[in-house]
Amino acid sequence: MTREEILRMNASELEVRASELAKESETATADRLAEISAELDAIEERKKVLEIQKRAAEAVAKGAGQAIGQPTPKVEKRTIKEVRDSQEYIEAFAKYVRTNKDIECRALLTENVETIGDNSGPVPVPTFIEERIRQAWERDEIWSRIRKTFVPGNLKVGFEISATDAVWHEEGAEAPTEEKIILGIVTMVPKTLKKWIKVSTEVMALGAYDMLVYLYDEITYKIIKKATETAMAKIDAAPAASSSEAVGVPVATFAGTNPTTADIINAKALLKGDLNDVVIICSRETEAAVKVAALGAGFAYDPFDGSQVLHYDFPNTSDTAMVIGDLSGILANLPEGNAVKFIFDELSLAEDDLVKIVGRMMASIEVVEPGAFVKVQPEEEGGSGE
Repeated sequence: MTREEILRMNASELEVRASELAKESETATADRLAEISAELDAIEERKKVLEIQKRAAEAVAKGAGQAIGQPTPKVEKRTIKEVRDSQEYIEAFAKYVRTNKDIECRALLTENVETIGDNSGPVPVPTFIEERIRQAWERDEIWSRIRKTFVPGNLKVGFEISATDAVWHEEGAEAPTEEKIILGIVTMVPKTLKKWIKVSTEVMALGAYDMLVYLYDEITYKIIKKATETAMAKIDAAPAASSSEAVGVPVATFAGTNPTTADIINAKALLKGDLNDVVIICSRETEAAVKVAALGAGFAYDPFDGSQVLHYDFPNTSDTAMVIGDLSGILANLPEGNAVKFIFDELSLAEDDLVKIVGRMMASIEVVEPGAFVKVQPEEEGGSGE
């Protein structure tokens, strides 16, 4: 039985269901026992809510609150945004983050919000958290440009390796040869990005707002940083030519220690022609070297050929000095959405008054568009300027 169904049960129905579960537990498997335990927890939470409502009703009957006989004021339904903005929802969500029990959040959404469907799916974060997540995404210049989908499970993305061109057909002549298209498929299998920290019990004692800000700012930033590094590593590790299972990224080479403006222009010639936002990704050191070389040569125009420069430090193990291309050519699929989920461990480090917090986000990241990127590397190993 779902939590939503339990939220709609009265006291007698809860007792009947609890008795059924107790009997079933006598012969249940280990997996089923875990499910029964979770359902019993939800039943206990619902009983507490009903008990509070009962006491309030008894108090009103004895004269507390509004005088008996007065018309009951109509409870105005709020929009989901108004509920997510409320302090009570922030408190309930903070409790959900700490305990992984969402019954209070769902109760607020069920009882106070205009009809929004079956109230299933992930618990929505408070609006201020959603805004901070969006800001974290936008602050990372690379991650904000990467295309994103939110498809559960594995995702297969097809791409064209090669295709014959269209031809003219004269009336009465032989039919043209059938077009030949060779397709590839990138299979995106989600994995879990994780970041964990240890915090003191004093941090856990912060108010709901401050605690949520601390967790989402600290852990979301680190997870997005790792996602960006993974995206760049996928481009860097891509083969020079496309295969049936991987999109290729060609390599343009340069002589000397750092690429020049001419190298950048030549590298752009390897990109396909319909890209909308071609950027240059390199370290600040490489950017400075290109600018200095352009000044020394007396160039009167932009040494980066009109492209915006984004900063990323390629690892020492890479020969790549630059990646040039349109970042919409790489796809990030986030099956559970863009919000980080948390797991709290208050036991393993209890003797040190510390709480272990694990943040996780499911993601798969792959290059999916041929001709969207080119890597710029030195002719001889070790000359990337990184």
